[in-house]
Amino acid sequence: MKQKLKHILKSFATVFTVAILFMSCGDDYERVGEEAVKPLFPQGIAQNFTLTYTETVEAMSSQDSANTRVIAVLTSPLSEDFDNQTFKFRTFPEGLQVDFYDEKNNKSVIVADYGIVYSQTNLIDLRGNVVINSHDGKKLETDQLYFDRKNNWIFTEASFKYTNPEDGTVMDGEGMDFNKDFTFFKAHKTYGLMTIKEEE
Repeated sequence: MKQKLKHILKSFATVFTVAILFMSCGDDYERVGEEAVKPLFPQGIAQNFTLTYTETVEAMSSQDSANTRVIAVLTSPLSEDFDNQTFKFRTFPEGLQVDFYDEKNNKSVIVADYGIVYSQTNLIDLRGNVVINSHDGKKLETDQLYFDRKNNWIFTEASFKYTNPEDGTVMDGEGMDFNKDFTFFKAHKTYGLMTIKEEE
């Protein structure tokens, strides 16, 4: 009996000692690079997301919506809301579409594989197979595009292909900025083949 009790006490002492050793081993490892980045979790997720941007035609004296007009509608199958971060943003990991409307209610469309809307800077970052189709048939294709909602200005530093059926031109280049109606645009660098339609 004494032998059995002695064995139990010895086993208990061993387990207790090992437990103390494990508890005293703190994690002093300093994480760097990718390990140092803390994971971000959205505060909300929305499916079949739709966001409508409007502007007032004139100053409003009440909550009457009769004097507002739609300038853009953003739709996406999935939206992740990161307003719980210091620098607030919203992501669209499954792609998005933005429909723009001019003063005459003509619609131009932007589609992309991925998008981020930065709430505090009013900037939309579109990535992957970005295509703009304007209401008059003009088309811009690029890998990344930014839309400044505050100034209604669109720009890219990436390679692009611009097709204008009005004058039959196809332009390749790098870097471009323009207004959302395509009435003004400036290409930073052009190269490759430019096809110009001849007058008949």
